Amino acid sequence: MAAKKVLMLHGFAQSASIFSKRVGALRKTVGKDIELVFVDAPHVLAPADLAAAFQSTSESSTLEDLGAAEAGTETDPALAPRGWWFADATRTKTTGLEDSIMHLREYLLKDHYDGIFGFSQGACMATIFAALLERPEAYPPFLVDGKPPHPPFKFCIAAAGFRSTSPLCDAIFLPSYSTPTLMILGKNDVIVVEERSKTLLTVAANARVEYHDGGHFIPSKAVWRNFLKAYMKDPTADLPSPSAAPFQPASGTATPVTPAT
Repeated sequence: MAAKKVLMLHGFAQSASIFSKRVGALRKTVGKDIELVFVDAPHVLAPADLAAAFQSTSESSTLEDLGAAEAGTETDPALAPRGWWFADATRTKTTGLEDSIMHLREYLLKDHYDGIFGFSQGACMATIFAALLERPEAYPPFLVDGKPPHPPFKFCIAAAGFRSTSPLCDAIFLPSYSTPTLMILGKNDVIVVEERSKTLLTVAANARVEYHDGGHFIPSKAVWRNFLKAYMKDPTADLPSPSAAPFQPASGTATPVTPAT
């Protein structure tokens, strides 16, 4: 049986390379059964972009303090901090989202993907894309010769995600979308708090919510890695909650704490 393919969308101020490293334990767990395809967002963030984003959080304004010390614009281009769009202070605009949609469309035209998995801003982007493939006419430039570039995903995983409320996102999301969506929330996440994450439930008609005890990251304990692998292999399976498993020693965080925007 051919390996399943999953698009992996990094968080704000990360990159495909950084995200891949942060979920290295998950990559090893899924092995050859699932191919995780990490994609760079098209927008490289300038220092001013990062400063504006960090002003909206109570966290430190340096990438190193936020757990993304690898990111930087002066070294390896693969480590340059990136974003899927630029949000305004009211979080009602998604400047650059159209570019990201067309950027990801090129991946869908070249290959078939079973699902999509995103973290933070990338999780929001993943849900936008899952909904758009169900309603591609909501953004006509996305169509190719009047047809969608790819069938709807079999699943979407949104870790520390949220719902964006720009006019374009509303057109894509409303009234709802039906792709099975696994929402992963950190009980101690102070970047994307539970209330903000749960805004996705207003549009995700087929959602499953799972909590972990940590903050703004993808849990990397073995029980979570095995659960995610099983979910990606069969999102319709009756899988036990990873949060109900016996206590395991902490295995570290999988993703850096950065503003979601």
